[in-house]
Amino acid sequence: MSLEILLQTLASGLLIGLIYALVAVGLTMIFGVMDIVNFSHGEFLMFGMYSSFWLYALYALDPVFTLPLTTLFLFGLGVLVYRMVISKIINAPMVSQLFTTFGLMLLFRGIAQFLWKPDFRTINQTMVSGNVSLGGVTLGLPQIVAGVGAILVTIGVYLFITRTKVGAALEATAADKDAARLMGIDSQKMFALAWGLGAACAGVAGALLSTFFPIFPEVGANFILIAFVVVNLGGFGSIIGALVAGVLVGVIEVMGGFIVGPQYKLAIVLALFLAVLMFRPQGLLGKA
Repeated sequence: MSLEILLQTLASGLLIGLIYALVAVGLTMIFGVMDIVNFSHGEFLMFGMYSSFWLYALYALDPVFTLPLTTLFLFGLGVLVYRMVISKIINAPMVSQLFTTFGLMLLFRGIAQFLWKPDFRTINQTMVSGNVSLGGVTLGLPQIVAGVGAILVTIGVYLFITRTKVGAALEATAADKDAARLMGIDSQKMFALAWGLGAACAGVAGALLSTFFPIFPEVGANFILIAFVVVNLGGFGSIIGALVAGVLVGVIEVMGGFIVGPQYKLAIVLALFLAVLMFRPQGLLGKA
């Protein structure tokens, strides 16, 4: 393997890993605050992609420009889903919660198939189209922009959680919602905020992906399984852990697919997932 090919492969793995990390950040936030596994998380990513596509197709608005609109739409959708569905089962047994989010996943996919058919759609030309060559390594500009955007959003979410009063209230609710309630923190508002932020992160990832990835109703399934692996590897509830694990999974997936074969790349990632479960179930940066 030449040095240029190695660098090309590593760079590709790094960029896709950053997208995995951004998807996982929303997932780990919901779990960290509410202890709910959200199987419908990938469908929020799908809605983010369709939002960018239709704004582009109908109004010729570039996905990069409409990113704030997509983020706000997904935040509102996340809060709406929490208020209408999740708040009803917040204290229900875990099995009921799992079936509810799984049912939401199927419902959202069905809605997308009904409204937009199972056709593959793409956004062919955007302001970030093209390639960039650095030292013999050629990368797509959309992938670079998506990777940088993922880093910025992840850091922004981390700073919001760790440096603001609202973030402190979220952390307090995650640590002990009963004690937080005694301190005057409205846990229902915090849960709605966590669900909205989680959906918004998925929506941002979807908007960034729409510039180079095909858009179809089942697209979320391509990312949600990897996102669960990333969340487990980084540690449930850890935003920095999700970032580190996302990059690690992306690099391992691409390198494994290149060295062993593309048909085995998912198997390699899942083998890593099982190894983490066996030897460090709390994840790399999770608390024991």
